[in-house]
Amino acid sequence: MRALTYTDYGDPSVLRVTDQPEPHAGPGQVRIAVHAAAVNPIDWKIRRGLFDDTSPLAFPAIPGSDASGVVDEVGPGVAGVSVGDEVFGSGRSASAQYAVLDHYTVKPPELTWEQASGLPMATETARRALGLLGLRAGQTLLIEGAAGGTGSAAAQFAIADGLTVIGTASDRNQDYLRSLGVRPTTYGTGLKDRVARLAPDGVDGVFDTAGSGSLPELIEIAGDPGRVVTIADFSAPQYGARVTSAMSDDPAYDALPQAAELAREGRFTVAIDSEYPLDAGAKAHERSEGGHVRGKIVLKVW
Repeated sequence: MRALTYTDYGDPSVLRVTDQPEPHAGPGQVRIAVHAAAVNPIDWKIRRGLFDDTSPLAFPAIPGSDASGVVDEVGPGVAGVSVGDEVFGSGRSASAQYAVLDHYTVKPPELTWEQASGLPMATETARRALGLLGLRAGQTLLIEGAAGGTGSAAAQFAIADGLTVIGTASDRNQDYLRSLGVRPTTYGTGLKDRVARLAPDGVDGVFDTAGSGSLPELIEIAGDPGRVVTIADFSAPQYGARVTSAMSDDPAYDALPQAAELAREGRFTVAIDSEYPLDAGAKAHERSEGGHVRGKIVLKVW
């Protein structure tokens, strides 16, 4: 099969499309003929060797964990999904013609292949962070970096949960946030005052997806470091705030069917920042590393 691969750590130039052996579904897994695969920040961080000390790769490596496609092989113990079903989910080595998924759900027709491929990691991360914050309907959530894949997923889940959401983003993404039902503001100096104008009674929780150095101000806005969860600022513990990851906290894979159901109801969507063919995988990774991404970056495989 054709797959995006690399044989050593490095910048996007190490990526090449090569022929690789096809994977096969094991117990509880499905294999899909991939239609689209998302590029997440974790993919290029792994490719650059940032996790080599704890999780060294075996080369050649195929990046990517999130994909959508048609099931063509079902492993032992799989229920509710059959060969021929259209699904999306997460697994490993997704930037290829075939990928094995560990966690998956049926793709609703309301989502394109590209949109569905962008859901798994973003929705799991968003739902996990919201669970840690434990907010209730009627409360207010501030999301730092609300226009990105995880931020926009968190915003839509939170609104569906009955929360009021304030989100930071660049000027060009303000209308996008409004379309999701978010009260938008810009990030940077003076954020506390801008948030106070949007939420005179204060906010009940903060979710930081950006890791832009704003954590002290976010804690000040929240009024308590225990009300702040971040996925991107690893200095959080020194301030009393919490960093969450799928390795440190229980994953929230129930987010996948939840997002699919909300999409069927017209209450969940995915913005696509850019699309690239598999052969342009290096450009897709370069775009992701550049930051200021609205929604998801996607590789179109089939």
